[in-house]
Amino acid sequence: RQMYTLSRAGIPILRAMTGLAESTRHPRLVRVIRAMADELEGGRALSDCMRQHPDVFPPLYVSMIAVGENSGRLDEAFLQLTNHLEREKTTREQLRAAMRYPTMVLSAIAVAIGVINVMVIPAFADMFASFDAELPLPTRILIATSDFTINRWYWVVGGIAAVVGTFMWWKRTPNGRYRWDGFKLRIPIIGDIIKRATLARFARSFAMASRSGVPIITALNTVGRATGNVWVGERIDMIRAGIERGESLTRSAAATELFPPLVMQMLAVGEETGQVDDMLEDVADYYDREVAVDIAQLNAYIEPIMLLFVAVLVLILALGVFLPMWDLGQAAL
Repeated sequence: RQMYTLSRAGIPILRAMTGLAESTRHPRLVRVIRAMADELEGGRALSDCMRQHPDVFPPLYVSMIAVGENSGRLDEAFLQLTNHLEREKTTREQLRAAMRYPTMVLSAIAVAIGVINVMVIPAFADMFASFDAELPLPTRILIATSDFTINRWYWVVGGIAAVVGTFMWWKRTPNGRYRWDGFKLRIPIIGDIIKRATLARFARSFAMASRSGVPIITALNTVGRATGNVWVGERIDMIRAGIERGESLTRSAAATELFPPLVMQMLAVGEETGQVDDMLEDVADYYDREVAVDIAQLNAYIEPIMLLFVAVLVLILALGVFLPMWDLGQAAL
């Protein structure tokens, strides 16, 4: 947004970059901006300078800046990128909001199980041992689990660390990342939210690139990597391959089975009228509204599941703790 304001005011790019480096508070971004200013002094174009820092500026952004430079509408390119980044931030915040509630509940349950295993069950185990009576099966299972957790805690910690480490390593492999990204979209309730948010990001990025004049093949190639989901990115690559073979955008998108019929109708109308970018913007707005509604109703979906899970946990603990007491009470009577 600062670069849009400065370029719209007619301030030279080099001077704008120098002033931006002085007002930016992020140390890493300051170093990148100063490096780009030095390259601009050497006569390089702004898009070429940005291309030297792919970890900061994705290829889609670089392509849009290049189109803006070639068409003399660099300020409009900055404005479109600004709006795109703000919507991206909103989408990420919506996804975090969707995952926050179940994560907090599951974390609280895990802490409660740990406290019960380490502190509560051993106290009951000592009391039951003094009775010198045969204990019910649920009680024996709980006591054995507690003893193993206390006396073999290093096995528990090592096992958890091994499972987490193996999962993180597997997720970084190409096959693991692909399978994990596909699995996330199939998670009940939450998977639909993640899928809609990902498709909204694709539609908005593609619309922005198309409106800016980026060639459709280049736009699909860069947008596919910008979705943040390898599984969805592969489907977008299938759309690009279909267009390269001479198929229409609508037919190529339909072959991936990624979009619902309503979205396919919108794409078909946009392709027939030559307003694909406008229709894609409408598709992104449609998905954003769907995500907002689903997140607002997420607690209503998840609370019964969490309540059932907690109820089963309490039932197991109640059977393990109170069955021996009932047996002792009957024996006393």
